[in-house]
Amino acid sequence: MSYIFTPPPVIAIPVVDSDRLFAVRRIYCVGRNYAAHAREMGHDPDREPPFFFCKPADAIRPVIPGETYAFPYPSLTENLHYEGELVAVIGKAGRNISAERALEHIWGYAVGLDMTRRDLQNQMKAMGRPWEVGKAFDASAPIGPIYPVSKVGHITSGAIWLTVNGEEKQRGDICDLIWSVAETVAHLSTLFTLEPGDIIFTGTPEGVGKVVSGDQIRMGIDQLGELNIKIVENERAISDNSEI
Repeated sequence: MSYIFTPPPVIAIPVVDSDRLFAVRRIYCVGRNYAAHAREMGHDPDREPPFFFCKPADAIRPVIPGETYAFPYPSLTENLHYEGELVAVIGKAGRNISAERALEHIWGYAVGLDMTRRDLQNQMKAMGRPWEVGKAFDASAPIGPIYPVSKVGHITSGAIWLTVNGEEKQRGDICDLIWSVAETVAHLSTLFTLEPGDIIFTGTPEGVGKVVSGDQIRMGIDQLGELNIKIVENERAISDNSEI
């Protein structure tokens, strides 16, 4: 059997201290999962059921430790935001998983950025439309290497922080998640069958904000290292716009 066009390569994330790669199937993201961030976004942080949105797998951009990823400023936005997050990766399939057994399905953890075109997201909210244009754009999910549970255990506490140009913007603790990783996995598994290769961005602490071309973002979580990105002009977008 042949294909009409060559299929794209498998999207994969490096694994710490290994030559193996973790193939990505789906990206799920939890909205407003830290109380202080919920308040800064104008919402009540009471423990309502978690809600989710998705990014396409090819939004992933692996960031190698010690290197700086050149993040292309996306098109059609004037309010690009950072959101530093703990990422949990699924290694065992399941649905309707109990919170007590949920961590058995986690293969590892990583640091990640949920980059957001906030102005477009807010426009969609105001119109009662889906958020994809604000959340699911190209390169919107930079991520560090995966640390297997066998290496670091389960990440239930520890500092999560982010700086822009050396100035601290976000700081929290994983233990402050409104819905823990286990509870998040359990609830998500009632909505979708989870499969190996699924990854979950678990939410961001308060302090999200705007970045512009030239800004340097550094983000880390205890035990999981850090990642670095620099916002750069999107030459492809400039070229595409010039042809319109």
